[in-house]
Amino acid sequence: MEIDDKLISHLAYLARLKLTDKEGQSLKGNLKEIIDYVEELKKVDVANIEPLVHTVEQTNVWREDETKPSLPADKALQNAPAKQANFFKVPKVIE
Repeated sequence: MEIDDKLISHLAYLARLKLTDKEGQSLKGNLKEIIDYVEELKKVDVANIEPLVHTVEQTNVWREDETKPSLPADKALQNAPAKQANFFKVPKVIE
C-alpha cells in the first residue's frame, strides 16, 4: 500500500484532524513503519499454533451471589441536597 499525501489528507479528514505539513510528513513515516512491520508479521508461520483468547492461562474466580442488607434510606439521603419522603428529589429533565 502506497502512503502518499492524498491518503494522509483523507485519513486526517476521516479522523477530523487538522494536520500541518510537518505533522502529515511525520504521520506518513509512522504509517509506513507500521505497515512494514505488519508485513513482517504476515511472514511468520502460524499454521500449527492454536489461537489464544488471552496470553496468560488464567481462570476467573467467581464468588457466589449473596444478598446483603442494603443501605438504609435515611443514611443514603443524609447528604442529599433535596429529598422528598424516602427519595432523592431531582430536577425534571423531560418536559
